[in-house]
Amino acid sequence: MNRLKKYTFVLGLALAALTTACEDQSEEITSIDYSRLFAPINVEARVTNRTNVQLTWTPTKGATAYNIELFANDSLTFTGSPSNTYNGITADQMPYQIIGLEGETQYSARIQAICEDESKASKWSGVFFETDTEQILSPVTEEDLTFNSVTLHWTPGQTATEIVLTPADVPAHAVTAEEIAAGTATITGLKAETQYTAKLMNGDKTRGSQTFTTLIDLGGAIEVKPEDDLVAMIAAANAGDAFALHPGTYTIPSEEGGVGKLNISTSIEIKAVRPSDRPIINGCITLNDGASLSIKQVVLDGSNTDGSQAFDFKTAANYDKLIVDDCEIKNYGKGFYYVNVAAQIAEITINNCLISNIECDGGDMFDCRKGYIAALNISNTTVWNSCKTRDFVRYDDASSSFAGAAPVITIDHCTIDGVSNDASRRFFYVRFKNNSITFTNNILSNMNACGRGFSDSGNTAIPTFGNNNYFNTTNFISNDGGTAKFFDEKGTTLDPGYKDAANGDFTLSNEDLIYYQVGDPRWY
Repeated sequence: MNRLKKYTFVLGLALAALTTACEDQSEEITSIDYSRLFAPINVEARVTNRTNVQLTWTPTKGATAYNIELFANDSLTFTGSPSNTYNGITADQMPYQIIGLEGETQYSARIQAICEDESKASKWSGVFFETDTEQILSPVTEEDLTFNSVTLHWTPGQTATEIVLTPADVPAHAVTAEEIAAGTATITGLKAETQYTAKLMNGDKTRGSQTFTTLIDLGGAIEVKPEDDLVAMIAAANAGDAFALHPGTYTIPSEEGGVGKLNISTSIEIKAVRPSDRPIINGCITLNDGASLSIKQVVLDGSNTDGSQAFDFKTAANYDKLIVDDCEIKNYGKGFYYVNVAAQIAEITINNCLISNIECDGGDMFDCRKGYIAALNISNTTVWNSCKTRDFVRYDDASSSFAGAAPVITIDHCTIDGVSNDASRRFFYVRFKNNSITFTNNILSNMNACGRGFSDSGNTAIPTFGNNNYFNTTNFISNDGGTAKFFDEKGTTLDPGYKDAANGDFTLSNEDLIYYQVGDPRWY
């Protein structure tokens, strides 16, 4: 009881003092004069061009400038002396760029707000980041390659110790003083038609890396020139034959006159002798009797054909793979591929391709009606001026003909502009049971009339989404009055700032999309 009285008495004194203080307050407080500036907030470091960094922060009220200190091989400990200092940086210099840092190195940066009164300098705010691998190696050109060697170039005088290749089927190359002075070295003993990654090393630090593919060893391929009868040569092919096409146009004749179809009935490869001067096949390609096809660095042109698809599976058989790699496919009437028979196809992979001017008149872009494609992969590819009023991926339900079938569709790092841009169309029209879809790192643009968005079919699996951007589109990230069943609610809506989309140049100017590597990598 005494304790309660004591607390009541103390509370009464406190209230009385507060009342007295309020009554004595004769002036309104309109500002607070702090003894020092607030430290910068929202400090962010963004690595650009491998070894540069952009620093941004929220400007501090009252600050006239900022000091920056950079510490190498540090993680917010800021011990010892800074490796770099930058004083008197103003807010209008943001983002502040520091260039030429050491590659593969962790740095800490700290920023301090200052004003004319040095005693009011703020405390430091810090951030850490790690630079990417340095890049002083020049891109490898066709002139640098043979079927068993590569010549690498870098900035003359830049120090290096060795060149390491992956796969490591040749030993590491020790860089000589003469090679450092010239900035060039040649490595021999490589395998033909093999993709290598070369790393220029300085001790344990990578100073540059380039990926390249050695040229064709014509001793292991059938050489074809434009004046040869390509149709007859392929008709006589044995399984496993590789055809190396010299530059020029190979027009496939039709029995009715005009441009016809190249019929493939055994598993073969078709590729370019010179990737820098690619052969053009003018015609459609039909696949028969379970034949697989790998086609690389070839231009497929559907001009003056009968309007069929670029690839047509004609017989109900088991097919292994259709691989279309680093090709240009253009000017076809009905679509890219067509499967209207009970064909079972293990894989269709379309990688690093440019696809344009495919009207889809009477067919859909990637069109499977009666068959089963176990894995459909579309990656690092740009599609434009195509499939404006049809579905992009159509996959009808033929599951009753293929026990245990479970199609997997993957679309990754693609730039896709203006497809399925019609109120009655959708991007995925996938009805084959047990389907699964992954849709990641893509840009969809100029699809503001796509009424059904990704899909309005209950049989289309909700894709695994990630790191996608949608510009000038409707019904893809939210319901904009269409009938779509699902959306990529985490997708961004940034303007890519294409360089010249009308003429097929989708080079990005949006730094965020470049930084997060969205879309076809060729445009970063």
